Amino acid sequence: MSPALPDGEPVPDDGALPGWVAGTTPTAPGFGVYLHVPFCTVRCGYCDFNTYTAAELGGGASQASYLDTALAELRLAEHVLAEAQRTRAVSTVFVGGGTPTVLPAADLVRFVRELDRAWGIEPGAEVTTEANPDSVTPESLRALADGGFTRVSFGMQSAVPHVLATLERTHDPARVPLAVDWAREAGLAVSLDLIYGTPGESLEDWRASVEAAVACGVDHVSAYALVVEPGTKMAVQVRRGLLSLPDGDDQAAKYELADDLLSAAGLHWYEVSNWSRTASTACRHNLAYWRGSDWWGFGPGAHSHVGGGDRAVRWWNVKHPRAYAERLERGLTPAAGREVLDREEVALERVLLGVRLAEGLPLDVLGAAGRRAVAGLVADGLLDGRAAVGGRALLTRRGRLLADAVVRDLTD
Repeated sequence: MSPALPDGEPVPDDGALPGWVAGTTPTAPGFGVYLHVPFCTVRCGYCDFNTYTAAELGGGASQASYLDTALAELRLAEHVLAEAQRTRAVSTVFVGGGTPTVLPAADLVRFVRELDRAWGIEPGAEVTTEANPDSVTPESLRALADGGFTRVSFGMQSAVPHVLATLERTHDPARVPLAVDWAREAGLAVSLDLIYGTPGESLEDWRASVEAAVACGVDHVSAYALVVEPGTKMAVQVRRGLLSLPDGDDQAAKYELADDLLSAAGLHWYEVSNWSRTASTACRHNLAYWRGSDWWGFGPGAHSHVGGGDRAVRWWNVKHPRAYAERLERGLTPAAGREVLDREEVALERVLLGVRLAEGLPLDVLGAAGRRAVAGLVADGLLDGRAAVGGRALLTRRGRLLADAVVRDLTD
């Protein structure tokens, strides 16, 4: 079961933004669009995302009508942003899930074309979809590329069959290099997602997965530690003793191994969990999140964010696809709640997100206590001393492993 949304404060039925937004200057450049596609063919045991199989949905929220429902939210968004004087061309698009490519490629292309009609898509914009290796074909990838997509992110997770089986992933590892080749032939940039720390995964299993990703020759890799969330099938298996989780030392060793192998292959970290061959192949959409840009999230459970000056407003949609569709059919915003961040909260969020980046964080955005903590963090080997002298907080590799602790010290 995916985590509950916060309560927040009510959102007007028409979705109108707070009056102070009108005319404010965006906190950071760029305007991103996220589309959540909440469908999967099967639910993996570790997954706590807001996703559903066809059997779970029941009536009222079909895959066939989903794009029409999302486009109803786009029409509402056009009005809301125009009223708030915040309409801008789209610089990045990210379609996530779920498994977006369970929808026909024509549906995903139609969404991109409607975005272009509504707001315009900047020349050279990054347009990404997530996909499973077994949810694409050469034909579907060509259709996506021809329709404006520039990038695909495959959920590889592992190259080891027994690890994939524990994660309940359905693809054959041999499918990954094929899918990567098809995507490249279509003209798409490719990223691979990996997960480390699966119960039963050895260090050599993990090495095999990273080396398999490198062998595909991609320009971007994301590697995330498995987190077993309460309410998932895997959490139940762990509680019953059917699966055993690795300890922190195991996960740290796997992170360091990934960093070594990826760096040796010419991919360098630009965010704690992300490696890219060059600055131009980093995920611009995710960078916009970490830098505090505006974005509108479409779909059930999606979050949106608009910031200006010393304030920002964030809102989130109702979670269930049926409730999402019903609200839009009635002409109402699908937003379930929102929160307005004040100056201190905006500053805190900048530290929380910005310190994760390889570009580092300017020390002058820290409070007095945070600036005092820098020397101790340098002495402990968690922040780079040379960068600190230059006025930036930059994580060392050990600091990346303990990023949450560094953030606590910088924000106390």
